[in-house]
Amino acid sequence: MDVELRELMQAFVLSDYQVQEVYSRFCLEIAKGLRRSTNSQSNTKCFPTYVQELPTGDEMGKYLALDLGGTNFRVLLVSLKGHHDATVESQIYAVPKDLMIGPGVELFDHIAECLAKFVHKHNMSSAYLPLGFTFSFPCVQAGLKEAMLTRWTKGFGCPGVEGEDVGRMLHEAIRRRGDADIAVVALLNDTTGTLMSCAHRNPECRVGVIVGTGCNACYVEHVDNVDLLDAQFKRKEKQIIVNCEWGAFGESGQLDFVRTEYDNEVDRKSINRAQQLFEKMTSGMYLGELVRLVLVRALERNAIFKGAGNRRAEYAAILQHNIDIFETKHISEIESDTFPELANTRRIINQLFGIEKASVEDCQKLRYICECISSRAATLVAIGISGLINRIADRKVVVGIDGSVYRYHPKFDTYIRNTMQKLVKSDKEFDIMLSEDGSGRGAALVAAVASKTK
Repeated sequence: MDVELRELMQAFVLSDYQVQEVYSRFCLEIAKGLRRSTNSQSNTKCFPTYVQELPTGDEMGKYLALDLGGTNFRVLLVSLKGHHDATVESQIYAVPKDLMIGPGVELFDHIAECLAKFVHKHNMSSAYLPLGFTFSFPCVQAGLKEAMLTRWTKGFGCPGVEGEDVGRMLHEAIRRRGDADIAVVALLNDTTGTLMSCAHRNPECRVGVIVGTGCNACYVEHVDNVDLLDAQFKRKEKQIIVNCEWGAFGESGQLDFVRTEYDNEVDRKSINRAQQLFEKMTSGMYLGELVRLVLVRALERNAIFKGAGNRRAEYAAILQHNIDIFETKHISEIESDTFPELANTRRIINQLFGIEKASVEDCQKLRYICECISSRAATLVAIGISGLINRIADRKVVVGIDGSVYRYHPKFDTYIRNTMQKLVKSDKEFDIMLSEDGSGRGAALVAAVASKTK
């Protein structure tokens, strides 16, 4: 790789010292989030989820799950069969762009309408159906089915929802229609769903992570360490799942020493400036944009497409005028490419700039840019996971991970394991499993466990 490009990308390569330092700062932040006296100054809010039992695998019955966390949502009918077994029927519905920023009541009415259609389609309109609602935005929970939205993320901005109980808003929208017997019994976010669905298959699972449009994690903590939890929840059960909300890590400057000018630019153009800074370095909503910004700079510095002469300025202009032109999925496609054809990379370069047959050298340079950005993201995620594992008493800990970036990137798992090997305490064993539909099946499992404890 030539010197110019290496120099350009150096800011994305974290040294062992930087990794250790981010790790220490992250662990400190989690400890602050768990203590009542310091929670208000903490970025990682460590919300108690009120989920205190993990599934046994013996759960039975039919449950609905609703999963809202991005530009579409899913409704699922999950039939739990015992013996760690479940069948799932599901349907995806769109959230129209105008509903993402329109009045909150209209969003929930739209969801209730889709729920009613789904239940009707499955001839269950007259059946009593407990529902687990995966709502993947930062919430303060006051109980298993009460969750106040603290702030919208991921491009949503519906007025009239922040500070309100989203469980109640969904319940009221279902009641207004009156054409289905659906009870909202549990609210959770996608990380909790991921942990639950993995624990359903592997009882050693203690951490749930999402690396998709957003990035967050939850883990099983001892109740004595969770200050925000009322005493009544500490008597019977000794554990609780804690939602870290780690996407907000860095909002007090803890990541400034590793953030680049490109990270600053991504933040400056986002709708939630100065918020979710860890998420903006790790999640699918922003990784493609980081590559786009770096490519512009590489073109300006004559570090890529050197043979293009004055057409380089045209290429830079294309990138500057089309903000969403470089998608995060392109990173996975480019890093999945096989040498010497490099078919994906050439197709993407052709799509971007109309270059028919890009040189091997330029393909490799683009790949190097992608690798630096995705491996930094994976390293940061691994730092967080390691900090959580090292808090957990169990000697063996399984981590359930889901999300499009983790699922489709060919090396994300390897990158994560490499960093974890350096940070997880030597007396601990860890493994990672890909979650099978955490936010769907996981939500139904929370509903099942909730119905059982009633």
